[in-house]
Formats: sequence, structure tokens, C-alpha cells
Amino acid sequence: MQQNTLTTCGVVQNMSSIALIITLLAIVTALSAVAERVRIATPIVLVLAGIAISLIPGLPSVALTPDVVILVFLPPLIYAAAWNTSWADFKANFRPILLLALGLVLFSTVGVAWVVHTFVPGFSWPLAFVMGATVSTTDPIAGTSIIKEMGLPRRVVVILEAESLVNDATGLIVYRYAVAAVATGQFVLIEAGEQFFLVIFGGILIGLALAWIVKSIHQLTDDTPVVETTLTFLTPFAGYLIAEELHVSGVLAVLSSGLFLTLRSSEFLSRQAHLQTINVWNVVTFLLNSIVFVLMGLQLRQILLTNSGYSSGMLILYGIIVSLAVILARFVWIFLVSFFTRLLKPNLPVHHPLINGKLLTVIGWTGMRGVLSLATALALPLTLRNGSPFPQRDLIIFFTYCVIFSTLVLQGLALPYLIRWLNIQPDQRARQDEIKLRVQLAGTAIEHLEANYSLSDEVSDETLARLKHKYEIRIDRLRLNDNVRRSKAHESEVRETLRIQLEIIQVERDRATQLRREGNEDDEVLRTILYELDLEESRLLMGSMR
Repeated sequence: MQQNTLTTCGVVQNMSSIALIITLLAIVTALSAVAERVRIATPIVLVLAGIAISLIPGLPSVALTPDVVILVFLPPLIYAAAWNTSWADFKANFRPILLLALGLVLFSTVGVAWVVHTFVPGFSWPLAFVMGATVSTTDPIAGTSIIKEMGLPRRVVVILEAESLVNDATGLIVYRYAVAAVATGQFVLIEAGEQFFLVIFGGILIGLALAWIVKSIHQLTDDTPVVETTLTFLTPFAGYLIAEELHVSGVLAVLSSGLFLTLRSSEFLSRQAHLQTINVWNVVTFLLNSIVFVLMGLQLRQILLTNSGYSSGMLILYGIIVSLAVILARFVWIFLVSFFTRLLKPNLPVHHPLINGKLLTVIGWTGMRGVLSLATALALPLTLRNGSPFPQRDLIIFFTYCVIFSTLVLQGLALPYLIRWLNIQPDQRARQDEIKLRVQLAGTAIEHLEANYSLSDEVSDETLARLKHKYEIRIDRLRLNDNVRRSKAHESEVRETLRIQLEIIQVERDRATQLRREGNEDDEVLRTILYELDLEESRLLMGSMR
């Protein structure tokens, strides 16, 4: 009887925690919607929301199992970032990406470890390296989302996106060895070096093999969007679990499979599945980010109480020291690389990101830490192998949150002003290249129509002329928009045209919705029309953001 009572209490407590988390997620979602209107990056809002949650008195602390944190959060977040990465751009900028994703991660880890070991009492070298590895990886969303809006050169955006993707793998591998050194009390550099390469290449091979299998399964699904979308969710978890079971890098398995599949996605994903997958993954990524920061907010108060041996002033001071170490290490590495690049390649153009002082400053400033660093900190083991508590675990989590606040909130909010102060002009070449490509594809369509149907009896001259006219109008519109965009005097005309187009879509949507309520027309047809209106609105809005 007593056992049943205890079980019931546990269930009630869990239900209360779930209800609390759902309520807080609803609040965070509303705040994020407001942030979109005032053009603040969503991760910044999530950090501030986490702090606000920690200040609410009476909220319980939700316990997190480290293994669950790693499995639930890391694979899908890394896979989503890989899915949105261009393999062609990755190859074209491989050298600067490698210098940041590998060299900078190791440099930052060592630099932060030295600072923590030197200035913060109670941190042995292994613990200091855990701290350094935890905050060595950048956030793939916040910085680049701001930079895209500011119109910086596409190459800078590509480098920063790919850096934040690949450095997750590097940082987590270093983190893994540092945690193992703390847990076992042993670290042999030669053995670690040999295992390091085995872990890397083993993870990549497993990821590529899994990607080939997943691609084959996708091709057998016969255009069933729900099954195809579900398969994209299973892939990162399968890759991570298989790789970890074989003691190689699960992160690299997820990363390599994601890069391979995104390159081939147009070959096996149906049109509807592709649209559905993008939309669903955007929701999942947002929810995972939100959940991490909500859970962190619920734990932050308990973490501060656990570190009651330090005064609030000392905790803040140590947090500032660690944050400055992270920020300065990035700037030191980037300008060192630039110095040696100038020596080795003096003929590089002045606008190259590795030697242009303004672009280097922006790249250095955009070293923002986010959800992956926080998830990594929360994934630290609770105990060592001998059963004793993992030393300084709560303090490492607190320092990680300080670094996220300093780099994501403070630097993130200041980034647009820095770009304006440096007077970096928007990059027009990317837009011009896009228009050139779209014109080329439309021209290819016209050539296909003329080559295959101009002399055919299957298609009338009127139908052929109407199809060709459609693509000719598209080419004229693209060229006109390009000319208009180049002239600031006509920017208001572009905005007014977009406003009217969106207004017309809304009028159609309102009428279709009214017809659905009246119930006199075919509901399935109306739902199809509403879906098409949503797609058209999305196309216009995405085009306006370019």
C-alpha cells in the first residue's frame, strides 16, 4: 500500500513538472514571437527567458539525466545544422573552416583551461580542460541569422555556419577525452592521439554508410511524405547510437550522414516531403532550443545554491574571467591566422575574409555560444566511477551559462551596431548571382519547350506560347527586380508591390475561409487552395528577405 502511494506521488510530481515545462514553453514561444517582430535573434530571447525563469520563486528544480541530455538534444540539433549546410560551399572554403573548426577549438580549449586553472580555485588541469572544451563550440543560429540580415558577404556567412557545424564535432571529441580523464584520473597523450583519429574516421565512415542505407530506404518509400519525414528523425539517433556503441564519434556520424543526405536530398525526397521536412524540422529545432533553456532556468537557482561556498560577487567575477578568456582567445587566434596568411599568401585580394580587417573583426565578434554548449555542460556525469560527485560540475554549468550570456546576448545585440560602425556595405554579388542563376534556369525551360514541343502535334501553338510566355515574364520580372533593387529610389516601390501581393493573398484566404465556414463548397478543394496560398505567401516573403 505504501509503495503504491509513493508511486502515485511520483507520477503526480512528474505530471506537475511536465505541466510546468509546457507552461513555460508556451510563455517562451510567445516571447519568441514578439522577438521576431522587433528583429531580435530567437536564441537571445531564450537565454533571457532562462534567466527570468530562474528568478521566479517557488519553481521546482527538474533533474536531468546526463545520458538523456546527450541523446535527446545533440544528435537532432547537429543533424539539422548539417542538413542546412551547402557541401559545395563547404569544399570551396575548406581551409578557413578547418582553421576555425579545428585550430580555434583546440586553441580556445587550451587557453580557457589555462585561465580557469590559474585564476579559479579548485580546478585541476583535467577539470580545466573540461571547462575549455565545453565552451569551445559556437552556436550555429544566432550570429549567422543576424549577419544574413545585415547583408554581409556570403563567404563570411558560409564560413561561420560551417565553422559552427564542424567545431561541434571537434569540441565534443576533446570534451569526451577531458571528461574521461577526470573520471578515471588517467590521460596518456600518445594513446589519446591514436584513439583520436580512430574515433574521427570511424564516426565518419559509419555516418556515410548509414546515409547510403537511409537514401536507399527513402527511394523505396514511394512518395509517402509522413514516412519520409519520420525517417529523417530516426537517422540522427540511429547514427549516434550505432557509432557510440562501436566507441567512435557519434557526433561525426550524425554530421557526415547529414552532409551526405542534404547533398542528395533532391534525388530521393519527394516535393511534398521536402517542404514538410523543412517545416517540421524548424519546429523541432525551436522546441529543443527552448526546452534546454527552460530546463536550465529551472536548474540555475539550485546551481547557485550548490555553489554557496562562493559569494555572488566571486561567482560573477569568475564568470566574467572565463567569458573574457573565450572571447579573447577567438580574436587572438583569428588575427594570428590572418598575420601568417598575409606572409604566406601576399597576393590574396583585400576583400578576402582571412585578411580583411573589418571582416576579421566581425568573424571574431561572432563567436557566440548557445544551446549545444549548454547541453554539453548539462550532460556532464553526476558521479565518477568510484561513486563520488563529479567535481565542480555545477560551477562548470554556471560558467557555461555566463559565457552564453556574454557572447550570445551582449555580443549578439551589439553585432548589428558593430557592422554599421565598421561601415561594411551589403554584398550585392550574392543577389546578382542568384538572379543570374534563376534567369538561366528559366531560359533552360524555354529551350526545352522549343526543342521538344515546337514541332509537336500534341501541344497546340496557343498552349506552347502560353507556357513560354510564363517563363519570359519570370525572366523580365527577375531583371526588373534586380534593376529596382540597385536603385534606392525605387525601394519603396518594391515594398509597396510586395504589400499589395500579400494583401491580395489575404483577401483570397479570407474568402476561402468564409466558404469553408458556410459549408456549401468542397472542403478538400478549399483546403488545397489554402495550402497553395500559404506556399505563395511563403515564396513572396522569402524572396523579400534576400
